[in-house]
Amino acid sequence: MRWISILVACGTALIALPAGAAEQIAIPAGDLQLRATLYRPASAGPFPAVVALHTCDGLADASGPIAPRYQDWGEALLAAGFAVVFPDSFGSRGLASQCRMRDRPVRASRGRIADANAARHWLQAQPWAIGDRVSLLGWSHGATTALWTVRPRRAAPRDAGPDFRSAIAFYPNCRRLGVTAWSARIPTLILIGKADDWTPASACEQMVAGARGRSARASIVTYAGAYHDFDRANFAFEERVGLANTPNAAGRVHVGPNPAARADAFKRVPEWLAR
Repeated sequence: MRWISILVACGTALIALPAGAAEQIAIPAGDLQLRATLYRPASAGPFPAVVALHTCDGLADASGPIAPRYQDWGEALLAAGFAVVFPDSFGSRGLASQCRMRDRPVRASRGRIADANAARHWLQAQPWAIGDRVSLLGWSHGATTALWTVRPRRAAPRDAGPDFRSAIAFYPNCRRLGVTAWSARIPTLILIGKADDWTPASACEQMVAGARGRSARASIVTYAGAYHDFDRANFAFEERVGLANTPNAAGRVHVGPNPAARADAFKRVPEWLAR
């Protein structure tokens, strides 16, 4: 039988589900209670941790509060010894998928950075998390957020807590970031498909090349023949239409799995985060 208990930690309500299940939590983020899904090892810890940011489609889908893509990653990183928090930037604000919205009320370059930092602060307040071993991970719109988040700060940070340790970005949109002469203050890895026609790899390659010599370690891995969403399992290659902010004015892109790229990513990500 399913059981649920309510715990209170650092002012945050936490719903504990059966062993092996994810926990639904709420993270204070200014005036917002940021809903999130937590995967946490069963032992006392402390553990390294990851803040993981969803795509423009949001965190949830028809299957529940967290889509299968993120379940797969949460479970894989949990097995590798990490705690993982998935903040729900859109659902927490009553928003559905933003992929068709040109002017999004929650931007990668602004609002979602605050969400990422709120989740980091929450993790660093937990006795089972290693405060200086919290990393950042994101997909598509969330990956773009990650790249904005790790840029060098223009002023001293307002919080006294440790910074993110490292970052990984799956198929981010690098076009605007490249124009702004992006660089990173922490080691950052980009994983992207060479055939991606939604967020082209060429823009990220140029961005990373331009950051050499004025950035923390920034690396990019491109997968030949791989499209956007290459790490998702159990879905068919398809064309998506009616999207906003695509390279072509028609709003048409292609997404699809790539088993070889997915397998490499599932091996590479824990290795990068464990550095």
